[in-house]
Amino acid sequence: MKISQILRITPGVTALIGGGGKTTLMYKLAEELSAFGTVIVCTTTKIYEPDDTPVLTGKTYEEIVSALKSRRIICVGTKIASGKLSAPAVSFDSLRKLADYIIVEADGAHGLPIKAHADYEPVIPAETNKTVLVIGADAFGQPIAEVCHRPELFSMIACVDMRSAVTPQIIGRVITSEGYGDCLLINKAEDDKAKENAAVLARMLKIPVTAGSLKREEYTCLH
Repeated sequence: MKISQILRITPGVTALIGGGGKTTLMYKLAEELSAFGTVIVCTTTKIYEPDDTPVLTGKTYEEIVSALKSRRIICVGTKIASGKLSAPAVSFDSLRKLADYIIVEADGAHGLPIKAHADYEPVIPAETNKTVLVIGADAFGQPIAEVCHRPELFSMIACVDMRSAVTPQIIGRVITSEGYGDCLLINKAEDDKAKENAAVLARMLKIPVTAGSLKREEYTCLH
């Protein structure tokens, strides 16, 4: 099955939060969902401009409508000084009326596989109908300080030292404490050890959990 089917992505706004892998997932979902309707990818934080997807930085509905007549996938955002894109000028309530699917990267993690959330994160649009939490299995066994965005906060929530190695139990404590996400995708779970850790983590959580590899397009629904 395709990841959009496994995660049960429906028309409307889908928010992606958590650690590294969100951008890959965003464009993977966009590619799959474009077979069923038009797709807008965007962010509420900051993303790099895509290389092979048209980018609209204007403020008018007409530009978006016109672009979606010729392309199934477009990226909408506002250019900022760093050269990245920030949130669109058009509201999410309006965007969901212009395209069938809105996939929004609603979190930042500096490319690291896990993170803890500051009190102003994640930035999930009110119109969101599903929030997918993403973590990278490459965090397992590594020191929190080396693989985590906001390691001090993460360690505090998990009640461990930043030098501690990441375990399923530690990640499970943080995910449960924060309470973000309608489902969890554990990306880069490609070898037996990673899959074993993913299964342990899944048993700790009440939300649906999928483990696998976006790169290989191999997935297992753990519950």
